[in-house]
Amino acid sequence: MNYKITEKSENHREEAALKLERLGREILGICREELYFSMRFMDVALSSFSYQMDTEVSPFGTDGYRMYFHPRELGGLYRQNRILVNRGYLHMVLHCIFRHIIKRGKDGRYWNLSCDIAAEHIIDGCDLRPVRFSRSLLRRETYRKLESSGHVLNAERIFRELEEWELTEKELAMLEEEFCVDDHRYWAEKEEKGPSDEQLEKKWKDIDEKMETDLETFSKEASGQSGDFLAELRAENRERHDYREFLRKFSVFREELKADDDTFDYGFYTYGLSLYGNMPLIEPLETREVRRVEEFAIAVDTSMSCSGELVRRFLEETYNVLAENESFFQKVNVHVLQCDEKVHTDVKITSREELKEYMEHFQLYGEGGTDFRPAFEYVDSLIEKGEYVNLKGLIYFTDGYGIYPAKMPRYRTAFVFMEEDYRDADVPPWAVRLVVSGDSLEQSE
Repeated sequence: MNYKITEKSENHREEAALKLERLGREILGICREELYFSMRFMDVALSSFSYQMDTEVSPFGTDGYRMYFHPRELGGLYRQNRILVNRGYLHMVLHCIFRHIIKRGKDGRYWNLSCDIAAEHIIDGCDLRPVRFSRSLLRRETYRKLESSGHVLNAERIFRELEEWELTEKELAMLEEEFCVDDHRYWAEKEEKGPSDEQLEKKWKDIDEKMETDLETFSKEASGQSGDFLAELRAENRERHDYREFLRKFSVFREELKADDDTFDYGFYTYGLSLYGNMPLIEPLETREVRRVEEFAIAVDTSMSCSGELVRRFLEETYNVLAENESFFQKVNVHVLQCDEKVHTDVKITSREELKEYMEHFQLYGEGGTDFRPAFEYVDSLIEKGEYVNLKGLIYFTDGYGIYPAKMPRYRTAFVFMEEDYRDADVPPWAVRLVVSGDSLEQSE
């Protein structure tokens, strides 16, 4: 008799659990449909999940493939206000679109909070009925402080801002309570990315690139209602570059007096020694062609919009590359210009020692407006004076906001932007737009 009662109780619990799971799936499905009708450009992203019940999660979370939900907490939130569940669903989708769950380089409370603020900032900027919700005073004030920088507020940028705020434990807890929406327990912490991470990265990169194209073409009206979403997508999909490799491209083949071991044939050499005693048949070539930096110009934007710390990091990385043993010819001609609306300084570098001296006594001049034309005019004058014989190009470090030359110069030009201070700028089609990560510079030092 007791066995039958226990069996019935077990069956009842299983039926209740299945009912709760079915109800949770239905709620998430309804939210997905509501979001879809207002954000059709996100159709693939919204439908890229399976739903799975998990009584450990609070109230929901994602690993990029599945959405996990606590049935009772999800149901309670839905009864309280269905818009909160809509926002939670979109919040998790945004974590995946911007690959917050994969970027594990910065872990801890600040990184989790930064990701949540970035997602909520986009949602609050959407003028759409399914996610429209009043903002608290704390939320409005937080956005105001973050937006004062004038940059796109991705998670990386917000992370750096929060670190500078030096928050107290109470202030940090208040921000977490305000912006925390989903459970990040599925964001597994690993030191290195594995094959599953690469697969997840590719999945969501493909999705958000298609969304960006859609927003820029067929869904322009929707992009206007989606606030900073398109700007965030552009920032996320922007190609990052290795500045070291790029700098090495500003090089030239030239013959240099040095034995070329690559053309040395040891077979004939040893055969001659064995045949004639001490007379090798072939001697190594005394010159060889090498690819090294010879002539180029560096222009540094010292306007108010470019901080001295960023300029120093850029020049330090340039120094690190040029100071490599195989980078310099014995004679080089590199001019380092500091400019804002005019050229303030020009330091000529002809050796590794002079470059080291310049970096040790580096001082910033300028902090005016930004006009790129004087730097180009100055470099042109150096060419006319014969200061440059074979100028490979001009590298201009800037935030991109300024007056560009109307004509294409006779030498290659690259505008280099720090990722954290980068804002989409109208770089001329004849110039290379290079975006480098500040973190990558720090790691390569």
